[in-house]
Amino acid sequence: MSDYHLRTAEQLSVLLQAFRKESGLTQSEVALRLGVTQQTYSTLERNAESVGVGRLLKLLGILGVELVLSKPASEADSPTTTRQPNQGDTPAW
Repeated sequence: MSDYHLRTAEQLSVLLQAFRKESGLTQSEVALRLGVTQQTYSTLERNAESVGVGRLLKLLGILGVELVLSKPASEADSPTTTRQPNQGDTPAW
């Protein structure tokens, strides 16, 4: 299993195309499983930064890819200083 680090929205298009080809699927086959036309899927693959989360998760499932979110380790984080989130904590976005 390989890990791919996605840091910009533009990188998503390249990864989706690579995962599709690695799976041996054509755009038409993926589009059929996703419930869209081949043209719509082609546009989605080229402009992946605008795809919704629900559709992206469905697409990744079709491609056999798991989405894993992780927080990069920094010098400030260490096993002794890792803080567990409190119930009231919310992400800062």
